[in-house]
Amino acid sequence: MLIHVISDSAIKLAGVRTVLERRHAITSELLGGLSIQRGKIQAVVVRVDLQSIEAICTLKKILAGLSRVQKRIFLVENAAHLSVSQAYALGATSVLAGPFNSAKLLKEVDDQTPADNGPTAEPGSSEAAAASGEVALASMFTATAAGMPIDVANIKNAGAEIAAAIEEHGLANWLATVRRHHEGTYQHCLLVTGVAVDFGLSLNFPKCEVERLYTSAMFHDIGKATVPLAVLDKPGRLDPEERALIETHPAAGYNALKDNAGISAEILDAVRHHHEYLDGSGYPDKLCAESICDLVRVLTISDIFSALIEARPYKATMSRLDAYNILCGMNGKLEKPLVTAFKAVALSR
Repeated sequence: MLIHVISDSAIKLAGVRTVLERRHAITSELLGGLSIQRGKIQAVVVRVDLQSIEAICTLKKILAGLSRVQKRIFLVENAAHLSVSQAYALGATSVLAGPFNSAKLLKEVDDQTPADNGPTAEPGSSEAAAASGEVALASMFTATAAGMPIDVANIKNAGAEIAAAIEEHGLANWLATVRRHHEGTYQHCLLVTGVAVDFGLSLNFPKCEVERLYTSAMFHDIGKATVPLAVLDKPGRLDPEERALIETHPAAGYNALKDNAGISAEILDAVRHHHEYLDGSGYPDKLCAESICDLVRVLTISDIFSALIEARPYKATMSRLDAYNILCGMNGKLEKPLVTAFKAVALSR
């Protein structure tokens, strides 16, 4: 088997070559190096820092010339979900996350069957919409963290795919798909988008209002790109300093988007205020009832419900009934008629 290795470091490249040359023919290249004659490659192994925007852009150009290669193995030493998702966004068929492991690499290379990344996603299915959504979120979070321009159209298109999938296949199918294939901040954003869309559909919102809902939901947690992953992914209760850091994300998201001509004032308002409560106890601006618009009220209910039912390694998944009961108990914080209207979404749609 001819394997092509791509890396951003001569040391990392040598490490991979040393392992693979025992059994296979190898070609290799460094990012930014001379273009090479690659031959008839049967697998690609990538060992690149996927937190570097410059490296990602260069890697995209190289991989564009290798689009016919069926097996693309990414070695991601930073195992955070952002880097793993970025690998899949770049076309990985399998990702080996964590410290470099030669045995795992050899096993993955020698496995003749494609990596099992779940069922094949049919166009229009919940699986396809969720995959498109995660790719868009990965691109958005990466760009925000690096201070690069955000592809607003890409996010809106992914949101439209999610809305179409939910209208076609229903909310229960969406929740099952997202919880099965996604995790962490991306799982949460995808869940919120799906729940918000279904809530809007249940209220017979016109198409333009549903679009505002899924766009605000896709963008609502963009400020978390500025929060350290150790805090975002902490498997347990946050201390006061960590909680204060988390609570900076609405304002950070607003600041990241406010100068983008493709973002409307309504979406900016939703990003900044989705943690505000009617009684003024929310953050970051402690708004009260009359200052909180209808879009934000719907998004806040969808956000809280999604956070309660999402699957995380350190907590059991809460049932939809239990999550809805918690919403009902938030007297004075959420609009009661909207919570009542949300019952069908939470329990039966």
